[in-house]
Order: sequence, then structure tokens, then C-alpha cells
Amino acid sequence: MTVQRILLIQGHPDATQRHLGHLLEDAYASGALAAGHQVRHVHVAALDFPLLRSQEAWDHGELPPALLPAQTDIAWAQHLVLFFPLWLGDMPAVLKGFLEQVARPGFAFKAEGANPFGHKGLAGRSARVVVTMGMPALLYRWYFRAHSVKSLERNILGFVGIAPVHETLIGMVDRLGEIGVAEWQAKMRKLGSRAQ
Repeated sequence: MTVQRILLIQGHPDATQRHLGHLLEDAYASGALAAGHQVRHVHVAALDFPLLRSQEAWDHGELPPALLPAQTDIAWAQHLVLFFPLWLGDMPAVLKGFLEQVARPGFAFKAEGANPFGHKGLAGRSARVVVTMGMPALLYRWYFRAHSVKSLERNILGFVGIAPVHETLIGMVDRLGEIGVAEWQAKMRKLGSRAQ
């Protein structure tokens, strides 16, 4: 098995306490490390950065200094895993703000000829998106068509060349109980060991 460089991006916006997503992140990391993979972590809620408010700032503004290490980690990684809770049907705003900041022109993509988005700067990387939610995962996947996760996969990750992107949707989190949490942790450890 080939050793992989894995970046775990924790997108839960609450930095004051640990949540299910943190337990899943820890389990994934333990499986990956036990298998010999290299692992780094980014906890978005612990970073202090402003939101982008204009096209000009996105195109020509400086990356906030607090995000330079995260961008370096993204460049280093061969596989990214994003963990976040579904809030109002989408990723939390702080995670979206983080992705907008780090996926800037010149890093995440570059012009190629007349096409300003022609070169995908993060091609060659794969990803997994791990989403926790209160509703049943099947309801989100089939009735709501997992719209926000599909948008993340297509319009952010795919746009900059990250593929393939796999997803793990965990529903009814308030009813998991200790056994359910332990089962999902075991699944995360297995995925981590395989760098999937």
C-alpha cells in the first residue's frame, strides 16, 4: 500500500467543545496513522480570518496570514477529508468562508490561454466529505438530492481539480447513542487506514 499525505479539515464552527465530527476526525486519523499514512489537521473554527466581500479582494487581495499554513497543507496533501455538520441544509458559513479564501486564483486554479480557469491547481488530489445531520441521511440524499454536498463536490472541489470525491452522510445523529457512534468511528478508522 502506498503511503498517502492526508489533510483532515474540521469544519465544525464551534471551537469551544468537541462534537461528533471531532470524534470521527480522530478515528479517521488513528486509522490512517496506524497504516503509516501522514496526517495533518486544520480546524477552521480556530482560525481568525475575514470573509471575502468583493471580486477584487478575491482576485487581487492578499490571503489572510492565518490561512497561509492551511493553504500550505492543502498543497502538501494528496487526499483531503472535510468534516462538517449540515446547517440550514448546507455547510456552516465559516467553512464556506474558509474555502472561498484558500481557493484563490493562482493557487487553486490558473489561467490557461484565454480561459481564466483553464489550469486546475489542485488536480491529482482526492477527497472525502463527511457530513453529519439531524435528518435521516437517505432523506437528504434522495429527497433533497444531497444538493449542498453535490454543490461542494462539483462547484468547489471539482472546479479546482480534486477528484474523485467520495461522501459519507451520517443522519439522525441525536439518536446514534454510544453504539452508533462507535460503529461510525470504526468505519472512519477503516477509511483512514485505506486513505479513502
